[in-house]
Amino acid sequence: MGHALSVNAIHTPLSPEDPRDVGGYRLLAKIGEGGMGAVYLSRTRGNQPVALKVIRREFAQDPEFRRRFQQEVTAARRVQGYHVVPVVDHDTTGALPWLATAYVPGLPLDEALTAYGPLPLPAALQLAGCVAEALRAVHAAGVIHRDLKPSNILLGAEGPWVIDFGIARATDATQLTRSGGLIGTPQYMSPEQIGGAGLTPATDVFSLGLIAAVAATGRHPYGDGGAITLATRIAATEQRRPDLSGYPDGLRPLLERCLAPDPAARPTPAELAELCAQASGRPARDFTGWLPEPTAAEIARRARAAATPEPDPMPASAAYSPTYVPRRPRRAAPRKPLPRRAGVRRWCWAPPRSPRSWWPAPPGD
Repeated sequence: MGHALSVNAIHTPLSPEDPRDVGGYRLLAKIGEGGMGAVYLSRTRGNQPVALKVIRREFAQDPEFRRRFQQEVTAARRVQGYHVVPVVDHDTTGALPWLATAYVPGLPLDEALTAYGPLPLPAALQLAGCVAEALRAVHAAGVIHRDLKPSNILLGAEGPWVIDFGIARATDATQLTRSGGLIGTPQYMSPEQIGGAGLTPATDVFSLGLIAAVAATGRHPYGDGGAITLATRIAATEQRRPDLSGYPDGLRPLLERCLAPDPAARPTPAELAELCAQASGRPARDFTGWLPEPTAAEIARRARAAATPEPDPMPASAAYSPTYVPRRPRRAAPRKPLPRRAGVRRWCWAPPRSPRSWWPAPPGD
């Protein structure tokens, strides 16, 4: 459930349909919305920002999803490491399951590529190395990401960050049972994932190779076409390997190893991180000016916007309801005096002195 944001705003005000409080967290703004649910900005009791993700009701009503979601979130909370956005809290038993992760005011890689174009080669190599470090921590906790893609990588002032690890598997059984379709993002899948074979951590390494290629050049190693077209070519990679001749010399050896059809031939995340550090020519933890100026300026703007979210227009006392619509206070319309009729007193605006004033006047009054 990546942050589906535009490059023009980091958050939007809550709508009447959005909840105001989830699990004791007061929601401040909406960060984005994805296939699994909506993401909101909130803060802990210690005033630390968090991204709180509320799962969609159709998933919440599936017992198999809840069981897998509980397992995956429990495992994800064990993941600790560089460039990993950690899960800090969760609830899998409520009407709407949710989890809270540390909030990173970053720019999703897919949006950065759309708005500003490919990254310089050193930045792309440093990004790949840092994501490999994150995968090493994820895999060490017994978790496979399964849906690594540009929208699940945030570019931040302190390097890239990986989000949504270990949660895609909780969705698999629910979605496959309902539709029999393909789960994940086809153009960033490994051949074994597309073919429905058993997955190992090497599937994430294959996805990272595709991401590194796109980040550095804007071109997918398997050519142009829609997601399913690219997935078909990836699935046939044993017969037809991707053409990597047009990629920079510093990147091509890494792509050749990451995109190997045999999972056992791919490098481990630790090996890949070391190869990226050597190819980039700069310290892995040095992020001074690591991004182009326009991208860095947008990240800084988002950090400022997250620090001062717009106030919620809905009254704090209003209970959440999907049908709640805030209305302006009703203004009393001016009353018109009754027309004068023979034998009937006109109504007065002041309270009547006695009940007699409401009755017809006697004849001759």
